[in-house]
Amino acid sequence: MGRRARALLHAPAPLLLLALAAAAATVAVASDPPFSCGAPSSAAFCNPRLPIEQRADDLVSRLTLVEKISQLGDQSPAVDRLGVPAYKWWSEALHGVSNAGRGIHLDGPLRAATSFPQVILTAASFNPHLWYRIGQVIGTEARAVYNNGQAEGLTFWAPNINVFRDPRWGRGQETPGEDPTVTGKYAAVFVRGVQGYAITGAINSTDLEASACCKHFTAYDLENWKGVTRYAFDAKVVTAQDLADTYNPPFRSCVEDGGASGIMCSYNRVNGVPTCADYNLLSKTARGDWRFYGYITSDCDAVSIIHDVQGYAKTAEDAVADVLKAGMDVNCGSYVQEHGLSAIQQGKITEQDINRALHNLFAVRMRLGLFNGNPKYNRYGNIGPDQVCTQEHQNLALEAAQHGIVLLKNDANALPLSKSQVPSIAVIGHNANDATRLLGNYFGPPCISVTPLQVLQGYVKDTRFLAGCNSAACNVSSIGEAAQLASSVDYVVLFMGLDQDQEREEVDRLELSLPGMQENLINTVANAAKKPVILVLLCGGPVDVTFAKYNPKIGAILWAGYPGEAGGIAIAQVLFGEHNPGGRLPVTWYPKEFTSVPMTDMRMRADPSTGYPGRTYRFYRGNTVYKFGYGLSYSKYSHHFVANGTKLPSLSSIDGLKAMATTAAGTVSYDVEEIGTETCDKLKFPALVRVQNHGPMDGRHPVLLFLRWPNGAADGGRPASQLIGFQSLHLKSMQTVHVEFEVSPCKHFSRATEDGKKVIDHGSHFMMVGDDEFEMSFTP
Repeated sequence: MGRRARALLHAPAPLLLLALAAAAATVAVASDPPFSCGAPSSAAFCNPRLPIEQRADDLVSRLTLVEKISQLGDQSPAVDRLGVPAYKWWSEALHGVSNAGRGIHLDGPLRAATSFPQVILTAASFNPHLWYRIGQVIGTEARAVYNNGQAEGLTFWAPNINVFRDPRWGRGQETPGEDPTVTGKYAAVFVRGVQGYAITGAINSTDLEASACCKHFTAYDLENWKGVTRYAFDAKVVTAQDLADTYNPPFRSCVEDGGASGIMCSYNRVNGVPTCADYNLLSKTARGDWRFYGYITSDCDAVSIIHDVQGYAKTAEDAVADVLKAGMDVNCGSYVQEHGLSAIQQGKITEQDINRALHNLFAVRMRLGLFNGNPKYNRYGNIGPDQVCTQEHQNLALEAAQHGIVLLKNDANALPLSKSQVPSIAVIGHNANDATRLLGNYFGPPCISVTPLQVLQGYVKDTRFLAGCNSAACNVSSIGEAAQLASSVDYVVLFMGLDQDQEREEVDRLELSLPGMQENLINTVANAAKKPVILVLLCGGPVDVTFAKYNPKIGAILWAGYPGEAGGIAIAQVLFGEHNPGGRLPVTWYPKEFTSVPMTDMRMRADPSTGYPGRTYRFYRGNTVYKFGYGLSYSKYSHHFVANGTKLPSLSSIDGLKAMATTAAGTVSYDVEEIGTETCDKLKFPALVRVQNHGPMDGRHPVLLFLRWPNGAADGGRPASQLIGFQSLHLKSMQTVHVEFEVSPCKHFSRATEDGKKVIDHGSHFMMVGDDEFEMSFTP
């Protein structure tokens, strides 16, 4: 590392980020973006004053059958005679604009985009406003790349909002975690940010900055586990109850609250039916019940898999018919384009089936403004390449990493470190000196590239490094050399965990322990060190670090996920007390024995008769390494309900609460649907919580509001507890604030019955925040 780079690492973080990003972006213009209707035209589809529905129908009516079928793949060719340019539907923006798909080309004048932390770490902030701002940046940078002529599409296949059901899932890192409430809220605000909407309020569905897509619909969370692949997997027992309260709520929120303009159906079958061929799922539920307005894409090659792998369709033409009649609009791949004409000739589909799909596809392209003439002169035309990798965007990437990092252990105040009292430090670990490992998967070229080691070298002059392991697999290690190094310095920081060889798309884990010789290396180094060591874990999914949790020679443990381009800086700032950690785990960390539970068992609820332990904090009945929502801070916080600010509704004065049902166990319940929307609105009430930071540092602190019932899950498959609200606060040392939650009994106190209906049980319900509880008796 050169002298200038070393000097920069001593600079304040915003200046450092700006300096490192300077070479990543340039204002040079590549070419004009592709668009339609640039020349004067009398065609209705070129008239922006007409309703989009009418314009889309007009364009579809002008296409020949062959042209229509050509548009049903993710690479849609141009229709030159109508002035319609080619379009590529597949682009990625999971945690920053990426070139992982086909539509974005970060190989021209613009060669980078802001790379935020992987979603699982961002979710640990429990901060919806932060999630929304990240979405806004992604939407802005996406439009800038397009306006610079380096994109052939503005439809981004993100966010991934499958519930992180099993800790071994390789793509769990891409999700907001295991809780449907958190995942649904993340989905809604992220989508709103990307698409150019306000964080709350009405949605202008005809004007998209970029298009977001909720994936993978639904009950998808297996890649390749012991030879069972996502392509062939049939999730055979997904109950109506689990669909209603776990698998589908994030997608409903993404559609109804976020206004998402895209949905991706998944590879797997659910109860025997491929999701891309499920009319009840795509048309009845999404478009009918949730009033989804947008396009539905298959996952890549999912249509061919319906015939070639799953054998659900007898012929290729049957597969094409199955998905189009179910409500899918575009196939990622060429299968529908190749077999669509023969499907029509064999009478498996009609031209109207194709027209329906094309209407949805062209409507989205029109909502993006791509049929309104040159985009440079339209609403988003002034977003140029100078709005990519800006200082503001880099600061937000740093902020996201700071607020997501979770402090799991801090015995005897091992952290924070003091610069003036750390003469020498050893940095040991395979994850310490590779910036790419900070990014997770589905990343694009980042604006900056700096490793944790490089940052720590800027903090401590005498910083010594040893990888210790050849990779996360750690099948080759230098344990003896690591121990010797640890004994020669004042402090030791270990950067261990997983990498993309261990967990990613198409790769699930078989074990929850740290791989290979990592545990041996950590323990040996800890025993050799002069002071208790600090363990930093870089991974998406949970790992069983019970050995480290109870080892007194390991003073502190940080979980940093995959913290993005600024992750190395954020970690150092937490280690040296320049940032007070406040992240909370968005997933349960299970013991390694959990691997005896088959990944293929989709049941959420525990079954004591068979020893099945259940899944996630809501239903799991076993020991944990760390619980959902766990996280320490350098400050101490307290939480108490304010009785005179928590105003319960007068249930006896509200009509519409007379419809009741009694379960076999004698529980009296109220059907939420029969109560009705108007009465449900009257039942809402405020819950006021007093939160105090007892010091000694300022900090950001998530406040999590849970609900529990008496006797937990003993009746009706109730969750042991469930999160019903959360807010992120910044409190100065010794500051006290009041935070208000709007509580809706119909939404928050209800549970799903076995047939998927939502009911509120008669009797007591307990709200919990920290160690405090507040009882509400639902007894009209």
